[in-house]
Amino acid sequence: MFFDTHAHYDSGAFNADRDAVLAELPARGVRLVVNPGCELRSSETAVSLAGRWPWVYAAVGIHPEDMAGMEDGDLARIEALAAHEKCVAIGEIGLDYYWDDTHKEEQKALFAAQLELALRLGLPVIVHDREAHGDCLDIVRRYPELRGVFHCYSGSAEMAEELLRRGWYLGFDGPITYKNARKALEVLEICPMDRILIETDSPYLSPVPMRGKRNDSGNLVYVAAKIAEIKGCTPEEAAAATMENGKRLFGITETEYTGGIQ
Repeated sequence: MFFDTHAHYDSGAFNADRDAVLAELPARGVRLVVNPGCELRSSETAVSLAGRWPWVYAAVGIHPEDMAGMEDGDLARIEALAAHEKCVAIGEIGLDYYWDDTHKEEQKALFAAQLELALRLGLPVIVHDREAHGDCLDIVRRYPELRGVFHCYSGSAEMAEELLRRGWYLGFDGPITYKNARKALEVLEICPMDRILIETDSPYLSPVPMRGKRNDSGNLVYVAAKIAEIKGCTPEEAAAATMENGKRLFGITETEYTGGIQ
């Protein structure tokens, strides 16, 4: 069974069949999902989905790409949403210099504010880091007691080693199955099995052989197979290890998520 620690079922890409996709996940081998929000509305939807589906959990936060749409009071509302019993993290938060490198200071201030929120609430964080590796690392260094995951990890092996020493987890997605995945695979090789999280980033980043199609959590089988190939284990062992890692990071226990499902 798989734990998809990062999937956006709040996305409009699932408007036509969201309930059908979520309903069939257990039959497709997916036991757990964390759905991170990217701003207030998607965070509200993430919490709503978590309330409806036993195997779905929420994270709430404001993504750097959505910073421009923030209104006064949004962070306070994010904090209120984080009180929901099935909210397990603050995220998706971080820095993104790929789309906008002109508001770096504003991005860093928002990132730090949400890291401090996570510390106050005792929650882990889900970090988005795109072409901002140095600044992301510098900021998380300020909070040595904080833990979380660098989602869809794209930094260097050296940065990965420091994050691992500090107790962080690394998330791996469909791109590890791509032909140009050399750097990500080098990081995967050095990452201990007990720090690997498996993700889809649905509806994005579909793995080979589903590339070009809408992604969903059922495609974790391809990501797990690649992890197993690199780590010298079976796909079943990769699925089991990443399940336990996700439960440990997000504080999910057996009795909480079974919801009567066998």
